[in-house]
Amino acid sequence: QQSNMDAGTSLCAVLLFAWFSSFAAEIHSLRYIYTGFSKPVGLPGIHEFTAMGLLDNRMIDYFDSEHQVKVPKQDWMRERLPADYWEKGTQSRKSKQQWFNTSIGILMERMKQNNSAPHVLQYMVGCEAETQPDGTLRFIRGFWMYNYDGNDFLSFDDKHGVWIAPTWEAASTKRKWDHVQVMKEYAKGYLEYECIDWLSKFNEIANTSSRNELPLKAPPEVFLFAKKAKVETNLILTCLTTGFYLKDIIMRIKRNGRVLTINDGLISSGVLPNNDETFQRRDQIEILKSDLSEFSCEVIHEETGVHVHKTWSKKSFFSDFIISQNFLPEVRVVSVCLSSRSSITVLRSDPHQSLRAHLAGSAATEAEEQSSSKNN
Repeated sequence: QQSNMDAGTSLCAVLLFAWFSSFAAEIHSLRYIYTGFSKPVGLPGIHEFTAMGLLDNRMIDYFDSEHQVKVPKQDWMRERLPADYWEKGTQSRKSKQQWFNTSIGILMERMKQNNSAPHVLQYMVGCEAETQPDGTLRFIRGFWMYNYDGNDFLSFDDKHGVWIAPTWEAASTKRKWDHVQVMKEYAKGYLEYECIDWLSKFNEIANTSSRNELPLKAPPEVFLFAKKAKVETNLILTCLTTGFYLKDIIMRIKRNGRVLTINDGLISSGVLPNNDETFQRRDQIEILKSDLSEFSCEVIHEETGVHVHKTWSKKSFFSDFIISQNFLPEVRVVSVCLSSRSSITVLRSDPHQSLRAHLAGSAATEAEEQSSSKNN
């Protein structure tokens, strides 16, 4: 039964896509993804309803219609959050499952569909934030999206406070929800404030737990290599460190002992997640082939005494160039699931109890919205 549950966590399988960034700031995200089918799919480990929370693309909690319990998927979630958090979360997930059953029925009727093949409704809600110099998180953008049978159905534009309906089937829902001011205010407040609060809390607990565990882990790998640039006379020197468990690691590329910065043209990926609970970071700078300076890269984590130093010279360019071609680009993880059309589609969705009554045709109270948000 456990194997089915583990398979269910990947009902929603994994799509990897290349993602390069020139931003040095650290970006964090918190998302909740919900998927409901109109009837059993008949495949092992795929449930009529699943819900999962993702912190920086790592699953932190999970619920499905078979086991009916919200469970932690990270040790630090299990150890640091009280029992009533999981009890209330379980009740919230059960309510959302009922909401999905009702909503799928409404949409099937609206689109004149029968139940000969399963139909799927998905909902994603969450936020992204950028780490500030003082360690706090600043809101960047929010996600509140619905997807039906693999197609975008409805999303909330928190910047303008309106619902976006890309298809005519969603137009009536958009008109109804646009006239419920308290609902729009709640959605905007959740995305920009409450979600950020939860993201900050989870991120702090995760970092604290990782810090306590790090001495038992192997030191990170560090690679310093060069490859040809678009400009014939230049090279791109890259320092890559991977396999570390803490995000506050320090990386410096130096030229003759001087630390290079963005003013020198340094570009950083920032800290990115690997798919094994570790992290990676890649910094690079474009240099002249004729530059005979000594270049080096150091990676430091002061609390645990990690200090790795690598040097690079023009003599090692050709061997480094061959090595660099074997590295894959950074990847980000996005959940996907099977639509009723038997194709794989990117998840666009995730639900809050505050929307349940509105989609069913009745008004949700502000109190219901506030109480449901406490139990993501």
